[in-house]
Amino acid sequence: MGMIKNDYDIEGYSPTDTEHAGKFILSGLPVYADETGAVPGESFTIGNSLYARTQRFAGKWSIEQRGIERVPEDERTDTNLAKVGTMWLAANMVVSSFAIGVLAVPVFQLGFVDALLTILFINLLGITPVCFFSTFGPVFGLRQMVLSRFYFGWYGTKIIAIFNILACVGWSSVNVIVGAQLLQAVNNDLPGFAGVIIIAAATFLVTLFGYKVVHYYEFYSWIPSFIIFLIVLGEFAHSGAFVNIPMKVGNSEAGSVLSFASSVFGFATGWTSCAADYTVYQPHTVSRVKAFAWTWAGLIFPLLFTEMLGLAVATAMTYDPVTFEPTNDYSRLYESSHIGGLLAAVLFPPFGRFGQFCLVVLALSIIANNCPNMYSVGLSLQVLGRWTQAVPRFIWTFVGTLVYCAIAIPGYTHFESVLENFMLVIGYWLAIYEGIALPEHFIFKKGIQGYDPAIYTTPHLLPPGIAATAAFCFGVFGAVMGMAQVWFIGPIGKHIGTPEYGGDIGFPLAFCFAFVSYCALRAVEKSKFGR
Repeated sequence: MGMIKNDYDIEGYSPTDTEHAGKFILSGLPVYADETGAVPGESFTIGNSLYARTQRFAGKWSIEQRGIERVPEDERTDTNLAKVGTMWLAANMVVSSFAIGVLAVPVFQLGFVDALLTILFINLLGITPVCFFSTFGPVFGLRQMVLSRFYFGWYGTKIIAIFNILACVGWSSVNVIVGAQLLQAVNNDLPGFAGVIIIAAATFLVTLFGYKVVHYYEFYSWIPSFIIFLIVLGEFAHSGAFVNIPMKVGNSEAGSVLSFASSVFGFATGWTSCAADYTVYQPHTVSRVKAFAWTWAGLIFPLLFTEMLGLAVATAMTYDPVTFEPTNDYSRLYESSHIGGLLAAVLFPPFGRFGQFCLVVLALSIIANNCPNMYSVGLSLQVLGRWTQAVPRFIWTFVGTLVYCAIAIPGYTHFESVLENFMLVIGYWLAIYEGIALPEHFIFKKGIQGYDPAIYTTPHLLPPGIAATAAFCFGVFGAVMGMAQVWFIGPIGKHIGTPEYGGDIGFPLAFCFAFVSYCALRAVEKSKFGR
């Protein structure tokens, strides 16, 4: 790689190791110079190594140099909590959230009221862990994946980081496909790969510069998207095309509701694994209650608004009851151009060119949706080992961008199935993560006072991670038993809903299996190892 130094051994280095501190300063790599393990920003540029020279070059362009190192208190100067709310407001006031609501009708065959209630209650449940972990950033100045070391241990966290990398890259791929579909709905001559590259390049430019620029962009980017969605709402209401699809009953209804709930939950709780990344520059004096409240407000409003709007517009799609062929413009355009076509059916007839402009704005809203993914993927990669941390965050952001483009371009024509299946899989692992992290915090650490942030770089002082790794496996088993996917229906999921499709209870089973097994195993682990 060229940036890796043999004497940069983060795994063997202690924050209080003054004997080797000079060596780390001379190498130009991050220095853990004080008792808390916080790393001053100027330490990244000291020395003449390739790492230090790269960081100095980044500094000249105001690119954030910090990666997963703990933020010192004197550098936590972001005191505007409103930025926390607008961060998540912009990331979810996007067409991808709209697409979740649409799935209720063509994919899960739900009525309007049952789908609406599912969206409401599942989102309230799904965002709670995101809000909770967002409050840890100001307290410790640590990123979410680094914070995970206090639950999964030094080595177990590497497994979690791999899952988060897959999540960030996968979500970005799915999202950019949606945006490219919208651009193609405006101009059929624009190839899908071109739309993918346009959105990915714009996202990279924002995330390249780091935390401050990401927050600044998200602070304003939700406004045009919100205005366009209001136009969609007003025009669709005026069209009279809304249909109050009646709620069904029986086993098929139960299975459909549970499977749709899985998609909604997976999308809402998907930010859990990067929640603290966007509050680490907040001072420790920030109220945790206020941080929770701002995060909650920033998540719940756009999720409910866009998903319910998507659901409402989807009710206008009609199909022949015998042949299942689309019978109106809404369904025909959806079948040909997916979400972009459905929005075009609302906006193009009355607005013409202006409707096309609205669709382009919504396509570019994907940038706000993918910014958290691409910023956090670099941080997760740095957690994997000493050599990955020796590569600056912004370089990993570039690599992640190339990878998700390589996935999205060939997968462009398979959006709906990819979205549904991928969301369910991502949701499963996050349910397991929450089933381990929450009992560790509340039962074994007994709250914030149970953490010692000074040990975050010291493997032998962190939890061994044996209980967490084993519980994670139990959680995977629970997810497999309860899942109901196109490619596999678990033994328990098969008994919910119709035998052909089942009903997805992989999320609650994954959480419960992980929670129960972790509580039992962690008690034994802690009594044996004392940490």
